Amino acid sequence: MKFNPPAALVRSPRSARCSLSRFALLCAMLGVGTFAGQAQAAQEVAQSSPQTKEAIADYDAGNYPVARSEFKAQAEKGDRLAEFNYAMMMLNGEGGPADLDTAKVWLKRSAEAGMAHAQYAYGRLFDDGTEVQRDAAEAHRWYLLAAAQGHVLAEVALANQFFIGRGAPRDDAQAFHWYKLAAQAGDLTSQYVVGSYYEFGRGGVEKNLNIARFWYAEAGAQGDPAGLGKFRELSQELAREHSQGQQNGTPGKAPAENEKPL
Repeated sequence: MKFNPPAALVRSPRSARCSLSRFALLCAMLGVGTFAGQAQAAQEVAQSSPQTKEAIADYDAGNYPVARSEFKAQAEKGDRLAEFNYAMMMLNGEGGPADLDTAKVWLKRSAEAGMAHAQYAYGRLFDDGTEVQRDAAEAHRWYLLAAAQGHVLAEVALANQFFIGRGAPRDDAQAFHWYKLAAQAGDLTSQYVVGSYYEFGRGGVEKNLNIARFWYAEAGAQGDPAGLGKFRELSQELAREHSQGQQNGTPGKAPAENEKPL
């Protein structure tokens, strides 16, 4: 049994599943593709016990039964990274049989200990509803805790919930708030979405084609063809407006190559 959340909420070029590796299983449920996510993962590893770091090395070497036993021992001593890693190995049946019920217990302990990625992962269990009964409101509660720590995927998940009104009342302004935080942290999908808010003036956001163009460019720079297409479309539109303004004696604002959003 592999717990792999669907990729619909996060458009990312990275694999939906990766090893424990140097980011210590923080990408075991989803690829942590942003700089912010990698920094959080590295910090968790740095703060973990030497024995947990040894367990990570054993996992990387393919010694799964040994790593699982080592993570369990450190989890029982309250190491929140070991709690999370042990839960992931139990969920995925690595180094021994899968045990969903036990995995949920350790995942919740790690989340309650304040590990942002564990909070996000525990929320995803309730949001997806494949391994537990779906509870969007419970998912929302855990996403909020993780997002408050700057967890980018939690920010995206919160934005999605506010956008469609799942787990919380529909709130376009709140959706934009969380999408923008995720966009600023480098999330490609959020960059495109923020661009659309500025292009159409949605959610109380003042319409600004130059800022929309900036965010589409950011998404396009990460390989998003839709973002690149919108960047080119708005560049042409802004150039036409500027040219027509000059002809009418009231020049419009020229498209700025590197205008930064507020």
